[in-house]
Amino acid sequence: MKRIIAACGNDCSACPRFALHPFEKTDDQLRRTAELWLKIGYRDRVVSNAEIACGGCRPENWCRYGIVKCCDDRGVGTCAECAEFPCADIEECFEVTKSFEPRCRQARSYEEFARIHDAFFEKEKNLKALLHK
Repeated sequence: MKRIIAACGNDCSACPRFALHPFEKTDDQLRRTAELWLKIGYRDRVVSNAEIACGGCRPENWCRYGIVKCCDDRGVGTCAECAEFPCADIEECFEVTKSFEPRCRQARSYEEFARIHDAFFEKEKNLKALLHK
């Protein structure tokens, strides 16, 4: 199946929240993801399935670093396509993401961590790979 790389380098196709066809999630999968997000500190409470399910990045979505809007404003699909890559915003995004990795390793089984790892902790590698295409 084709990988879907977000503006920041996240691998949406590996993400336990991404719920667009052909990556639909069951109610149980979304509930477990919401519980995991609380456990690892991504949320301050268990949110509803509707809130945890992701339909992909859009400029109007909240993004801590404004990356999706920035890419949209510049007419690029990912940071890798930007002449200013890597900028301070994406570098901060990489660092903050890496800071969650130890907590995520402790939160779940190896298989569950592997999925989170592939979805979020490879974003810099994913963007750099796009530079060489």
